[in-house]
Amino acid sequence: MRQFTDTQGRSWQIVLNLGTALRVKDALGVDLLAPEAGEPPLVTRLTTDEFLLGSVICQLLARQMEACKLTEADILAAFDGATLLAAQEAFFAEMVDFFRSRGRADRAAAVAKHAALMQAAVRAAEAQVAAIRPETILGGTSGASPG
Repeated sequence: MRQFTDTQGRSWQIVLNLGTALRVKDALGVDLLAPEAGEPPLVTRLTTDEFLLGSVICQLLARQMEACKLTEADILAAFDGATLLAAQEAFFAEMVDFFRSRGRADRAAAVAKHAALMQAAVRAAEAQVAAIRPETILGGTSGASPG
């Protein structure tokens, strides 16, 4: 079980087990137990599609939400960028733990490696953006409007 906190200070537990995986599959058609499936693979879609990730996380939190008498809209409203990142990190760590305990070291390694790859890709993209020099691209203009 992995935890994260939303913008309202509420602590949430991400739990991946057969029951929560089945709830996600029934509600969203997403098979968390096959992270390599699809094109692009599910693990990639969960990393790049914030809406899909948010929907999956809400399904994993469904029982906790019911206990707190909160709706999916309530939860999503408390998910800013930092919260979604914390939830994503908790979710992937929980996936790795699930597959390791299941005896599927291959899937655990694939999920962990993919998470590391995506972090490296973000750092590389940030470096590329930081290297852009607008003054060079615009030919050294100094604030004068183009004719």
